[in-house]
Amino acid sequence: MSEESLPADALPEYAERVLDVAERIPPGRVMTYGDVAEWLGEGGPRQVGRVMALYGGAVPWWRVIRADGVLLPGHELEALGHYREEGTPLRGVGRGSEGHMPRVDMRRARWDGEERAEGHT
Repeated sequence: MSEESLPADALPEYAERVLDVAERIPPGRVMTYGDVAEWLGEGGPRQVGRVMALYGGAVPWWRVIRADGVLLPGHELEALGHYREEGTPLRGVGRGSEGHMPRVDMRRARWDGEERAEGHT
């Protein structure tokens, strides 16, 4: 069955799994698109990014980010608000970067999925 023939309220199976991982990421932590794909053992960063772009609004989307820690273009202020509220480690911008946004400090914020919920291996 192709994605186009699914009922409007049905999610493709892969999308459900990606969104499930996004919901498991603890507040103040992040995973990259590639981390999510690796954790699932299928797909890749682009596939995860596509799922998040199409269906991620119902989950903590700001916790799935690019590997360089750059905030999601077009959603920077909203994401930054979530990061500050959750205490996500951020890297400040350097001098001469006026108007630029901080990045997520990947070294400190990255979650490896170690504390998997029951039902996952």
